Amino acid sequence: MKRYEDKKVVIIGGTSGIGLATAKMLVDGGGRVLVTGRSQGGLDSAQKEIGKDALVVSSDARALTDLDALAVRVKAEFGTFDLLFVNAGFSLFAPLENTTEATFDEMFNLNAKGPFFAVQKLAPLMNQGGAVVLTTSIANVKGMPMIAAYGAAKAALRSFARMFAAELLPRGIRVNAVSPGPIDTPIIGKAFPDQDMAAQLTAQMREAVPMKRFGTSEEVAKAVLFLAFDATFTTGAELPVDGGWSQI
Repeated sequence: MKRYEDKKVVIIGGTSGIGLATAKMLVDGGGRVLVTGRSQGGLDSAQKEIGKDALVVSSDARALTDLDALAVRVKAEFGTFDLLFVNAGFSLFAPLENTTEATFDEMFNLNAKGPFFAVQKLAPLMNQGGAVVLTTSIANVKGMPMIAAYGAAKAALRSFARMFAAELLPRGIRVNAVSPGPIDTPIIGKAFPDQDMAAQLTAQMREAVPMKRFGTSEEVAKAVLFLAFDATFTTGAELPVDGGWSQI
């Protein structure tokens, strides 16, 4: 029997990076996976990479109407399920004086409001003893320039992990968070299309990490699956996967 056989999993934000790596590990282990994303290119690429055994669904994690539709789709496909991995998130870089209301709202809509309502709408479909894992960030505990709104939204998400853990405990659903540091994903390239600026930022972050390297999506995915299926006496916690940056 494969490790994740009979497990049904929903990954919000699963078409690239950490979400995609987690989906591939689950499918390789015999699990059934539904992943969401926004761009058609990302959806097509993820379907090709994960394979026909995964359901790849267009859904905007910021839109409550999309989350309602996602809940209907999940119920139709799975009935009930075992793991909700809320991974959708993105950082817009701007110094305090240049942060607009639109940027502020975008950061909170994607990184806090969307996850809140995703759990609200999908938790009722989860099996007794299931798990929720939220992707936070070391930016919720470190004062980092240029990403104030993002860090604050992720701090709100960290708080949600505790509150959800308390509220869902009577149903035996554990809620934890994984907190990545610098991870080798396409996000920096998207945030900084200027290659020189992206290279400079990457070098600065690598130097700041005690382990002097970026992590991989697969390393975070392993932490997610640990929290989901192995850490059975753990709820309300946040697990840093950051090369020690937030700890030493």
